[in-house]
Order: sequence, then structure tokens, then C-alpha cells
Amino acid sequence: HFTNETSSSVDLGFKDLMLNHSGKQISKTKSEANSLQNGYRQETSHIEGRRVLDRASRASLTLADCGDGDCSETEPMLTERRLSGEEADGEEEEEEEGLGSNTQNMPKESVLAMAFQILVPFLLAGFGTVSAGMVLDVVQHWEAFQYITEIFILVPALLGLKGNLEMTLASRLSTAVNVGKMDSPIEKWNLIIGNLALKQVQATVVGFLAAVAAVVLGWIPEGKFQMSHAVLLCSSSVATAFIASLLQGIIMVGVIVGSKKTGINPDNVATPIAASFGDLITLAILAWISQGLYKCLDSYPYVSSLVWAFFMCLTPLWIVISSKHPASRTLLYSGWEPVITAMVISSIGGLILDKTVSDPNLAGIVVYTPVVNGIGGNLVAIQSSRISTHLHFHCAPGEVPNEAKGCYYPCRTFCGTGANHRSAQMLFLSAIPGHLIFLYAIHFMKSGHTTLTPIFMSVYLAAAMLQVLLLLCIADWMVHSIWRSGKDPDSFSIPYLTALGDLLGTALLALSFHFLWLIGDQDSDVGD
Repeated sequence: HFTNETSSSVDLGFKDLMLNHSGKQISKTKSEANSLQNGYRQETSHIEGRRVLDRASRASLTLADCGDGDCSETEPMLTERRLSGEEADGEEEEEEEGLGSNTQNMPKESVLAMAFQILVPFLLAGFGTVSAGMVLDVVQHWEAFQYITEIFILVPALLGLKGNLEMTLASRLSTAVNVGKMDSPIEKWNLIIGNLALKQVQATVVGFLAAVAAVVLGWIPEGKFQMSHAVLLCSSSVATAFIASLLQGIIMVGVIVGSKKTGINPDNVATPIAASFGDLITLAILAWISQGLYKCLDSYPYVSSLVWAFFMCLTPLWIVISSKHPASRTLLYSGWEPVITAMVISSIGGLILDKTVSDPNLAGIVVYTPVVNGIGGNLVAIQSSRISTHLHFHCAPGEVPNEAKGCYYPCRTFCGTGANHRSAQMLFLSAIPGHLIFLYAIHFMKSGHTTLTPIFMSVYLAAAMLQVLLLLCIADWMVHSIWRSGKDPDSFSIPYLTALGDLLGTALLALSFHFLWLIGDQDSDVGD
């Protein structure tokens, strides 16, 4: 009688447990269905992990307390059942209150805050590109640029390093800040040092490959090759890439850390600030080093070789440092494809610039090229970084939101009420006043050789807006495609997008100047 009574009570308790467990499964299924309603899959937070660990520890303690070792397989569930009532609910509420501050949620931002955070760095970056254009307009008359015209092929490739390396670094660190990977000081500095060392390795290698591409692209049309000029191009490119990358990397880390402390979303400010003085610094260093090595070419011809050898010998040191951190070690082996491909694309844009500048009637394009390329690259880098952060929060690798599935169509980028739709609309519309401001800034500073006639401004704005439109559409498609393939868009998308921005901007601007010349909108001082 005692045995039957005991077994019946256990059966009732087990049935209650099964009902409760099935109810939890149903509610869990409903909650998952609700989370998938908008096409986003919420990742399990670390609070749930803590709950599982705590429950497992409580279950193991209960099993240890049994003593006789005859506990059934349902004992852990029975233990959880005992704690799944009001007491467990109270404990879970306390856990939520205690750990709520550590929960990583998608940062909330109003449209006004997003506009302010985007426009201020965008204008700052724009004036940086204007300054770079004015510098390029001056140095194009220097001896090194006059006699070694292949340096113009280097310009888009080296200026594109800010997209290949600096903006990629900014996007990676911005995502790390938003998802909480830089909360620990030790992890933060390991991540920063590893990424900076990786960036120096990539800058050195890409600088050398850009010089090789410039030599080849300059030699193919003309059929001329001079070893001294080739060595000078390699030395100038490697030294410029190394020094500019190091300076901009340090600035970038300061911006990311400062944004985190002040509560600003680094996705909105990091990539534009990465480009704000990047073009100016890179172009100034390239001009200074190229001119200095050119003056030493006759009297001290070995200087160029020594400069090249010195920076190449530092590469093993940066490889050792970057291999210490797992994330940078992975990119050290797998992160070369987008960087090198982007360098080749930018070099093709440089070839277009070289051939356009060689025409005296179209030399006025020089001052506007960094502006168009820089603005397009800055805007698309912001959008790419925002989409990437959104995917890191809401989707598992390899999965994309429902709205991003199927064939791509341009309306998908701009039509909608989501945060990324609003940012795409804002970025596209901000390009119009931005370009007008920068055009008049160049005009008032007496730079350039082209008068701001109505037809010139119309054609210029049409080319610039077409570039931004194409880049934003390509970014939406590319970031989701890279995420679907299981790769990190922060490391792969921005190099491609900024390189495409250089190619599209230079090509569209060259076509615009050719069109203006053909229809008769000519200036007597163009090519001065």
C-alpha cells in the first residue's frame, strides 16, 4: 500500500512536471515565433547562459546531496521543477535586475541624433578631402609628378588604404564596442594592439603591390620602363602606406575609445573621422617622400632602395605581434583577398586619373577627384558599418532577415521605416548639400581651374549623386551576401565598397569633364 501510494504521488508529480515542461516549450516556441515575426532571430543572451549554469549547479548539488546514488534521470528536472515556481521566478527577476546592465541590446537612437552624429563627421571628412584635392592640385606641378607620372596611379590606391584598412579597422572596433567585446580592459587592448599590428602588415604589403601595379599599368601603354623610377615608386608607396597607416590607426583608436566613453554610436562617427584627415595625411606624405627621393635620384641613387628595405624588414615584427590575438591572427591569413582586390580596383581608377590628367584640357579634374571619391567612400562606409552591426545583433552567421532574402532590387535599400532605411535616405540626401558646400569651399579658396557655371555644377552633381546611389545599393546587397556566406562584413565589405567608390567616382568625373568639353563649357585657364 505504501509503495503504491508513493509511486502514484511520484507519477502525479512527474505528470505535473511534464505539463509544466511542455508549457515552457510551447511558450518558448511562441516567443521564438514572435522574435522571427520581423525576420530577425534574437541571439541567446548571456543571462540565459547564466541561468542554465546556475540551474545546472543547483541540480548537481541536489544530486550530490542524495547520497545513495539511486536518483532517477528525472531528478534534475524535479529539482528545476521545485525551483520553477514563485521562488525561481523571484530569483530570475533578481538575475534580470542584477545583470540587466550587462545585457547587450541594439543601441537606440533618434533620427535627429543619427543625423547630427552622421553630418558633423561627414562635413569634417569632406573638408579633409577638399584639402587633399587642393594639395594634389598643387603637387601635380612638382618635378616628381611631372617626370614620373605613374605616381598619379598610386594616388587612388594609397588614398584607398583608408577604406581598405582604416575604415575596416573602425568598423571592426565599432562593432566590438557595440556588442560588448571591449568592456574588459585587457581584451580591449589586446584587440586594439592586434588589429594595429595587422594593419601595419597589410599596409606594407599593399603599398608594395600598389607600386608594382603602378609600374605595370604605366609600362603597358607606353612601353617604357626605368628601374630607378620603379624603385622610387616602391619606396614612396611603402613608406607612405606605413607612416600614414600608423598615424591614422592611432587616431582611429582614440576616436573609438572616446566614442564609447561619451555614449556616441561609433558606427556613425568612426568611419568618417577615419577619412577626415586620412586623404590629406596620405597625399602630403606621398608628395613629400616622392619629391625628396626624386631629388636624391641622381646624386644618391641607393637611398630609395634603403628606404624600401627598411620598411619591408619591419614586416616580420608586425606579423609576430598580430599573431598574438586570435581575431587578428585569423585575418592575418584570411583577410588579404578584399584588401588586394580593392587595391587592384583603385589602381584602375588611378590609371583613368593618370590618362585624364595627361590631357591639358582636362587637368582641372585633379582637385575634384579626392572630393568625389572621398565623399562616396565615407557615406557608403557608414551604411556598411551600420548594416553589419545590425546583422551581428539580430542574425546568426549565414542567416539574413526575411526582407533581405530573394533577388535584390534598389527599392529595398531606401523604401522602409527601419533604421538602415532611414540612414540610407539620409546619407543619399546629405550628399547634395555636402557637395555644394565643398564646391564653393574650393571656389572661395581660389583652388582649381574650373569656373562654377550652372551647367558644370549640374553635371558634377549628377555624377556625384549617381556614384552615391550605386554605392548604397551595392553596399546593401554586398553586406548581406557576405554575411550569408558566413564571413564578417566588417573585414570584407568596406575595402570593396571604397575601391568601387574610387573607380566609379574617377570614371564618372572623367566622363563629366569630357562631356563638358564636348558641349563647349570650356575655360580658357583649364590646364593652367
